Amino acid sequence: MTYRTSLLGLFLLGASVVAGAPVRAMDTPVAGASAARVVDLRRVQPVGGDARAGAGKAAVCAACHGAQGVAVAPNFPNLAGQSATYLYVQLKSFHDGARHDAVMSGQAAALSDADMRDLASYYAALAPKPAGHADAASRGAQLYHAGDPARGIPPCQGCHGPDARGPRPHPSSAPSPPWASWPRLRGQPALYVAKELADFKSGARSGTSNAKVMHGVAATLDEADVQALSAYLDAL
Repeated sequence: MTYRTSLLGLFLLGASVVAGAPVRAMDTPVAGASAARVVDLRRVQPVGGDARAGAGKAAVCAACHGAQGVAVAPNFPNLAGQSATYLYVQLKSFHDGARHDAVMSGQAAALSDADMRDLASYYAALAPKPAGHADAASRGAQLYHAGDPARGIPPCQGCHGPDARGPRPHPSSAPSPPWASWPRLRGQPALYVAKELADFKSGARSGTSNAKVMHGVAATLDEADVQALSAYLDAL
């Protein structure tokens, strides 16, 4: 995969998310899921729910993700401040079996669609993890902001935003739009990020058009790159 091809794939599959269009299945199967279709998130509808109702349903979630959506251990993701659409898509992926986890698959299986929307809205409304102090001159910072053209590695900011807060229509301090289906990576635990990159690389995490993009991106990263990126994002 060339750098130019990688960026083209990111643009076609990542940057064309438009509010107001339905989520639909794609015909092309992903690696490791030969018979399965994947959910096309390129034109996903914005997701909304009752954040107050979600707060009353989040007691079990707090055991891993913290009372305020900041993970209690580095193998769990921070949920606070993620877009409701991203969180809903992940819950639905666990619920429908497109994404697998020993704990989350069972937890999500018991949720109704309204539960998933309410929980997503609740965590989206919480304050994100406070900013840290990342090294702007590190290898991780270079990979995130500029990629590595010589090795075909695209910059992560192309989909996740220049400040790792998720995609926005233009540079500003405004929150991400509610339809954003790419995650906020800023401050995510390094152990969790490294695990997810490994799952994308192996094809274990699939089921959406966003995952198809990440399969190609993760394939360009070696272990040192993964560790550098993970450490940088954790420190942000």
